[in-house]
Amino acid sequence: MATTRRRGFTLFHAVIGDASGAIRCTWFNQAYLADVLVAPTSVIIFGDVKLDSSGLHFLNPEYEVVGDDLESLHTGRIVPFYEKTGSVTPNMHRRLVRQALDSLPATLPDLLPAPLLERLNLLPRRQAIEQAHFPPTDLDVDTLNAYRTPAQHRLIFEEFFLFQIGHALRRHASLIEPKPVVPTVSDRIRASAAAVLPFKLTQGQRQAVREIVEDMQRPEPMHRLLQGDVGSGKTIVALLAAIVAMENGLQVAFMAPTEILAGQHYANIARLLAPTRFRVDLLTGSTSSPDKLTIEAHLERGSSHLVVGTHALVQERIAFHRLGLVVIDEQHRFGVAQRAALRAKGLRPDVLLMTATPIPRTLALTDYSELDVSKIPDLPPHRRPVRTVVKPESRRDEVYSLIRQQLDAGRQAYVIYPLVEGSEKVDLKSATEMADHLQAEVFPTWKVALLHGRMKQDAKDRVMQSFVRGQTQILVSTTVVEVGVDVPNATVMVVEHAERFGLSQLHQLRGRVGRGEWESYCVLLYQAPWTDDARERLKAMAETTDGFVIAERDLELRGPGDFFGTRQSGVPALRTGDLVRDRPIMEQAHQEARNLVAHGQLEPALQQFAEERWQAHFGLIEIG
Repeated sequence: MATTRRRGFTLFHAVIGDASGAIRCTWFNQAYLADVLVAPTSVIIFGDVKLDSSGLHFLNPEYEVVGDDLESLHTGRIVPFYEKTGSVTPNMHRRLVRQALDSLPATLPDLLPAPLLERLNLLPRRQAIEQAHFPPTDLDVDTLNAYRTPAQHRLIFEEFFLFQIGHALRRHASLIEPKPVVPTVSDRIRASAAAVLPFKLTQGQRQAVREIVEDMQRPEPMHRLLQGDVGSGKTIVALLAAIVAMENGLQVAFMAPTEILAGQHYANIARLLAPTRFRVDLLTGSTSSPDKLTIEAHLERGSSHLVVGTHALVQERIAFHRLGLVVIDEQHRFGVAQRAALRAKGLRPDVLLMTATPIPRTLALTDYSELDVSKIPDLPPHRRPVRTVVKPESRRDEVYSLIRQQLDAGRQAYVIYPLVEGSEKVDLKSATEMADHLQAEVFPTWKVALLHGRMKQDAKDRVMQSFVRGQTQILVSTTVVEVGVDVPNATVMVVEHAERFGLSQLHQLRGRVGRGEWESYCVLLYQAPWTDDARERLKAMAETTDGFVIAERDLELRGPGDFFGTRQSGVPALRTGDLVRDRPIMEQAHQEARNLVAHGQLEPALQQFAEERWQAHFGLIEIG
């Protein structure tokens, strides 16, 4: 035993030997070992071997005192690693697990149906738990570390399956009560829809329209999520669904998260429906009081067929005559109560949620598991892929030269900054200061404007409209332009401090350019030093423009909890499964759970679990 200069800190030294030789071992603050490690005790030592001036030695190794038979709990076998929890050491953890397993009966109640276990060749629950903690000696360690042994597969599937059962039950409950008006599709309606099309649909758009319209013709309400990359044509798909609803005497509500985006949707939809008999209205917070009263009256009488709006649509006084289709754009920007309030204004309406934020398949099976999902994987034929380059801060002059070249050709540019005002804590350029710098010193002959989230709405609208009309050539902005701004003449997107942004956010920003007929550019400026993760993100951006590929990569880099910037309400608190690593098992569990509920084969114990414990078990908050 040795004391040190640090008060209360001791070292215990022991020399452990066998026929092959001896080695010194040192433990910190474990004086009690003087009574445990005494000759001629048989002990197994495991840990990292260090080399110093006195030779090889073990530092804080794990140990186990064994008998003559050398049966071991902590060594001499495939040993699971448990992280230290408080004062519970890994050795203590293993002993507690062994004691708990020894106290279990030979068989355990199983929530998984017996036919499912047999068909999928899954281990019984008791055997799976035993082998997960005490694997057979002939198992491959790489398979264990990959979580692909039969025992691990069984436990991961069980967790995913129980999670999916809850979602399947909620989906089933929403489909039980039929909607009062079931749309039909005739040749006349097909001709009406074809008449408003401004271009030939892509294969992906046609498939999405087919899936949506088929859902609308079913007796139960549609609950579908439409995913499409920026500029993929989700709005035209939603408009075709709206025509089907309106031709069947139903009203349509189209809700967007911002006034800029709502105004953009209204302008496009009103233009396309101008030759038809359908009335289109726009209702936002800034709509004048007289106009609001007029629109509200038309909605209640049914003479307004389609209304585009913001959260103003969910106000209590808004009433519809026959609301049959609800379209919610960028739906994750609305709260659960807002989405539910709009649905409640209809006759069990069909619901179409849209997002330009590509959602990896795995997350779609968690946060949106009750929904059917449609994808538009392709872009319209006239869209060119945006050229993306990654440049260090030192090559800023090259970026300014590119912007100048595009401005000379009559184009426009975005410059995006992470902050509005300078901060002493982080070395980021201020959007406000840089807007002044660009105007005064870099681009004095062009108009530079500033847009950020702290501006009042009317000021934002003025700045944005000036840029849309081409009166402003360079828009310096924070990420407020991430979603919903459509300026085909803008061909350059410069993102300052790109290393600070997430992949999905960078992809959304890149989607603001490349919307016209001209070649477009996205320049990602980074400042050293940057992390390995940042390097990987920017590398991925330069390698692909496919939003779904980027979303999967973003999920791998950041993990499911942070994919949307904050922990998603529908991401389960999982104990054994991993949403990235175990995606195929989640997909299998999703399908099995849906089939079981759809065919009414849910056993009482499983039904009780879903009804009483499901939400608390997975740490979920209800989603809309």
